[in-house]
Amino acid sequence: MPEKEIIAVKVWGDLACFTRPELKVERLSYPIMTPSAARGVLDAILFKKKTDADSKLIPAFHWHVRRITALRPWWLNGNVSDHPQFISIRRNEIQGKIAPRTVGGWMKDPSSAEPYLVDSAGRDSAGGQNRTQRNTMALRDVAYLIEASVDIGPFDAKDPPIKYREMFTRRVEKGQCFHRPYLGCREFACHFSAADGTEKPMAWTESLGLMLYDMKFDGDGKNLPGFFMAAVKNGVLHCDTVAPAPDGEPPVKVLGWEESA
Repeated sequence: MPEKEIIAVKVWGDLACFTRPELKVERLSYPIMTPSAARGVLDAILFKKKTDADSKLIPAFHWHVRRITALRPWWLNGNVSDHPQFISIRRNEIQGKIAPRTVGGWMKDPSSAEPYLVDSAGRDSAGGQNRTQRNTMALRDVAYLIEASVDIGPFDAKDPPIKYREMFTRRVEKGQCFHRPYLGCREFACHFSAADGTEKPMAWTESLGLMLYDMKFDGDGKNLPGFFMAAVKNGVLHCDTVAPAPDGEPPVKVLGWEESA
């Protein structure tokens, strides 16, 4: 794909956590942003739905993430490491949530309402039964350059991709977004701006093994995770499933989606 058809946006923040799905309790971040997290950032800036022939709302397009570049954190003074830096955070979290149907019943009969207690009294007491502590191994002082293209795919081809690329560019220049982009977890909000050519990639090369690519939601309501063999070369994570990388590396293959193809 010609470079002119690829958009680029720079994102950065103090904290990030791109959680490995194989861990159930404690959160451990991948050392770099995943393609699904990059797509989430792009969707936060520009996402559009259209009505199909059956009057159902469907996405007007999809973002196809091509490359993710880990950038040196330019706002830090002194020596900056060329490798991701981790930080451990222990937080109090709730173990569940109240179902909407339950809340509706409480609204109809306030006397039946029961408090959802999450204070620090402890797990064995009534005041702490819904509270637990979890550790998060997150990334700190991160910055990325996301490069992606617009994929009309099976959607309405009457709208050319350039329409959405220009809409995205204008929104980035104005700082507009539908909701605040975040880096893996909603509490880790990030800043974003247009790429200006001064970005410096990390001098980091490493094979990361299997990494989550994205989730596919099929018509049967099944959520199918896709994985790919990830490798960072000079700070760049190649995640293009269609075109080869600029250095000739072949398109990545997503594992786990073959059965839904």
